[in-house]
This record gives sequence, C-alpha cells and structure tokens, in this order.
Amino acid sequence: MSRILFALPGNEVLTQSLAATLEAEVGETVIRHFPDGETYVRILSDVHQKQVILVCTLHQPDSKLLPLYFLARTARELGAGSVCLIAPYLAYMRQDIQFNPGEAVTSRYFADLIPGIADNLVTIDPHLHRFNHMQELYTIPAIALHAAPTLANWVKSNIAKPVLIGPDEESMQWVKEVATLAKAPFLVLNKTRLGDREVQVTQPEMAKYEDHTPVLIDDIISTARTMIETIQQLRKLSPLPPVCLGVHAVFAKGAYEALLQAGTAQVITCNTIPHMSNGIWVDELLAEAIQSTTSQRKV
Repeated sequence: MSRILFALPGNEVLTQSLAATLEAEVGETVIRHFPDGETYVRILSDVHQKQVILVCTLHQPDSKLLPLYFLARTARELGAGSVCLIAPYLAYMRQDIQFNPGEAVTSRYFADLIPGIADNLVTIDPHLHRFNHMQELYTIPAIALHAAPTLANWVKSNIAKPVLIGPDEESMQWVKEVATLAKAPFLVLNKTRLGDREVQVTQPEMAKYEDHTPVLIDDIISTARTMIETIQQLRKLSPLPPVCLGVHAVFAKGAYEALLQAGTAQVITCNTIPHMSNGIWVDELLAEAIQSTTSQRKV
C-alpha cells in the first residue's frame, strides 16, 4: 500500500522531512476557518487505498482535535486504506487519576476519542506515569517511541565531560538510560510540587562532579520551574553553567525566557514540538516507526 502524508497546520517541516525519507507523497489539503469559527476541510489529493499518515503534534490540543478528526473522516470517506496518526507529542497524558472528587480523568477520555480518528498511533515519550504501556489506555495499536538514544548521542557529541541530572524520582529509569548510553554519571533529585507553577527540589550532591558540565534532562519542559530551581541550586555548587535538555518543548508563556535568564548555558529540545530551542531531530526515529506500521483500516 502506498503512503501519503498530510501535515496539519504547523507540522509542514516535519512532514516534508518524513516524506523525503520514506519516498512518499505529501498530500494537499485546504484547512481554514469560517467567520463563525467553524473549520473547513478539503482533501485535494487522491487517497484511495493508500495509507494516509496524518502528522500532528498535539501541544495546545483543543484547537487541533476537530480539524484532525474532520481530515481523518474525509480521508476514510474518500477510500483511504488506513489512517495513521503521527503525534510526536501526545496530549492529555498527565491527568491519569482523579486527584480530587469530581475531576475528569482526561487521559482516558482523550484516549477514547483517538480511535475515531486513526487506526494506529505513533508518539514519542508519552507521560506514562501510572500506566506501564500505551495499551492500558488505547484500544488501537499505539507505538511509544523513546528519544533516549537520540539524546544520548547529542550528549556524547556535544558535552566533553557531562553529569546528567534528573529532576525527580519519576525520571530515574529514563535518565539512567540516557546516562548509560552516553557513558556518563547521573544524579536524580527529589521534587516536591507546591502548585502548578511552583516546585521545590533537593540540592544535588555535586562534590564529585565539580569539573563536569551539569546536563539537566526532562521529558517535558512546561513551566520550567523544576529546571530553574535546579539551576539555582547548581549555581552554588558548580562553576560550569548547566545545559538543559528536554524532549518536548511545551513551554508555558514566558517559561523559555525565564529558563535562559536563570543561567543555563543553552536549552536544547527535540523537534517533537516546533520551537526555537529545537536541536535534536527525531525525524529518522519516526520514519522507522512509520515503515513498521502495517495496520489496515478496520471494517
């Protein structure tokens, strides 16, 4: 089955890169809004009996979900053989339990919506905190790729003598994997979350690593408060400014600028979410996963 890739708005660069690697066609669409705010979708390319691949990273997801749904439904009505969603960043993974009475467990509700869009899903490092694997949430085949080898390669190529630092206990397994692949020592801190934008972290034990460059690693940089708090601790303990690495550049308003001002040497993220900090590319990782997808449209 031949492949055709469609870029949802904002995903054009990644889509072109994936299509070039896969030697696949890039489809043409018209996606715009009527004056009343409703979405207009039209597919201009032939999708009959093709594997339709929708590329749409899902930060700021609420405005993206309906265009994505309409595009997938249109592709199916035009005879697509299957529909695959490539969502390098997958939204609604954090609210995975009812913390307070009456709260919506949105990770489950969102997972229930996706089978109405795609026959299979590919994402990178979803926030699987209380779930061991994607199939505990998703009823369609869902591949969760890991950026750890890609980050480790960046560290080996760019930092002469690193010490990797994870922000909290949840990051232990993930930071340990990056450190092992990069052949570097690592530390994992304790974090107490005091609110949506306020955290407290333990002071890292840097005595053995004064001549190492601290490399702070997290899967999601959102408010950046954890990294900023850690940088403030490190400034008292290490003569070398830290480097901050993140997989997903979510960045709440003002967070990126605050992180730079905190005293980091540089902030580098993967291109799972388009951002000026992107410097680690996941295109090849995604292309390999697309090549492995064989799921057909359900009847």
